[in-house]
Amino acid sequence: MVVDRSELTANLTDFYNFKGKTVLYVGAGGGQLLSPACGAKKVVAIDSNSESLRGFRSESKTKWAGIPVQFIPHKFEAVNIRGDVVYFEFCLHQMGSPHEALEHARSLAVEIVVMDHLPGSEWVYYWAGEPLVLKSTKAVESFGVKRSRRLTTRQVFNDHETLAARLSGLGEASRRRVLKLKGAKGITMRMDYGLFLL
Repeated sequence: MVVDRSELTANLTDFYNFKGKTVLYVGAGGGQLLSPACGAKKVVAIDSNSESLRGFRSESKTKWAGIPVQFIPHKFEAVNIRGDVVYFEFCLHQMGSPHEALEHARSLAVEIVVMDHLPGSEWVYYWAGEPLVLKSTKAVESFGVKRSRRLTTRQVFNDHETLAARLSGLGEASRRRVLKLKGAKGITMRMDYGLFLL
């Protein structure tokens, strides 16, 4: 994501206190937004793409020194490790059944934190993710939200080519929408996202 990651991290840690908790970190990838400063007791980094965990694994030896990090390169649905909180980082919308993923999360931890895109976001429009985001948002809202926060940030791209490269491979609808910006420079678009405690 071409966004201010420090802003997203600050909003996450302001929303939920991870201190002293075992965190099941779903969609961990390179460990983008969960910071060692959150004070977690242990982190279980889960991502079905083992390659995407490589950077996180490397950083865990230095940046995460003192906090045990366990790496699970499998789909979340196959994980049966218990923790204090399951944290979904911009990945619930990508799951085949967001509601089933939340039910599985509830079987593993007392609390669930979801950070994900929201319907109506300009950024979601350009990658043609509206159906996926709407489905995951409905699943979250039907699951019993204890607390939520809706936020906005910006995705910034130098030009059309950079944006097109970032969204390549996401289908014909996305390609057509991005093509409307051909020749544009300094592209800024609104990204709406939410934080939910379930």
